[in-house]
Amino acid sequence: MENYEIIQTIGEGSFGQVSKIRRKADGKLLVWKEIKYGAMNEREKQQLVAEVNILRELRHPNIVRYYDRLIDKVNSRIYIVMEFCEGGDMSGVIKKCKRDRDFLPEEIIWKIFMQIVLALHECHKRKDGKILHRDLKPANIFLDSSMNVKLGDFGLSRMMGQESEFAKTHVGTPYYMSPEQITDSHYNEKSDIWSLGCLLYEFASLSRPFEAPNAGALAVKIKSGKVEKLPTRYSEELQRVVNWMLNMDPNMRPSVEDLLNLSQVSLRIREKKFRENQLALKKKEEELKKKEAEINAIEEENRLKRLELDERENKLRELELR
Repeated sequence: MENYEIIQTIGEGSFGQVSKIRRKADGKLLVWKEIKYGAMNEREKQQLVAEVNILRELRHPNIVRYYDRLIDKVNSRIYIVMEFCEGGDMSGVIKKCKRDRDFLPEEIIWKIFMQIVLALHECHKRKDGKILHRDLKPANIFLDSSMNVKLGDFGLSRMMGQESEFAKTHVGTPYYMSPEQITDSHYNEKSDIWSLGCLLYEFASLSRPFEAPNAGALAVKIKSGKVEKLPTRYSEELQRVVNWMLNMDPNMRPSVEDLLNLSQVSLRIREKKFRENQLALKKKEEELKKKEAEINAIEEENRLKRLELDERENKLRELELR
């Protein structure tokens, strides 16, 4: 606890606050999620342990990075230290677009979508057990200062066994729930794909695909599977991908591999890798230039020392000749 300094509270949940903090050792900005576990029941405590374990295991550029966990047993609190995403989240972006009456450019939508797919691929295709996110929503899609996507909040995640055993727990944000979740049926990673379809729809239309005044009416709408078309400003391809993910039959929905192979996604992945390689090369060039400058400085220092020695030797010779 003493290794961190609290800067400000940036959010509040049912079990505690989320605070922006500074690591004293190097001044790095991070966040910690304070969770009061004293009043939790056994199921909630297990869920908390699962979230921490999942965060510790996941390492991916498009997933919020876990740094540390601190336990305050006296006050029954746990603090999960994570990456600070200073760009906010997609719910904030959507609100701003609505306020400004401005749609997101399709290029930006594909770029965001591509990064979420990469993050889900890391979750769904892990060799030591798949992870379902189970609560994909705009508020859980974070952004860094360069508008890079970071998938976060794995509080409702579930690790699945090697046989991809099915989950059957009613969790998640109702607006983004799949029909199989709504009907309490068994479900797998294709439920995350449905939720991703809801997200892609909302990024384009700035409204959820399924809206209703109450849970019962919402369930009816989701089970109908009927959604309005995207605004005409967007391509048929974007509409087709949304429809594919919002298929009522989970088996007919794409897998993360199918989504990665979409031309709009695979092209942007190649572009992303190219930019990353360019940045890596630039970094190496800068390191080489720095080393070259250091070597030049040492050589110059040695040259000056040689000149100084030569000068001293010349003076000694002059003294000897007198």
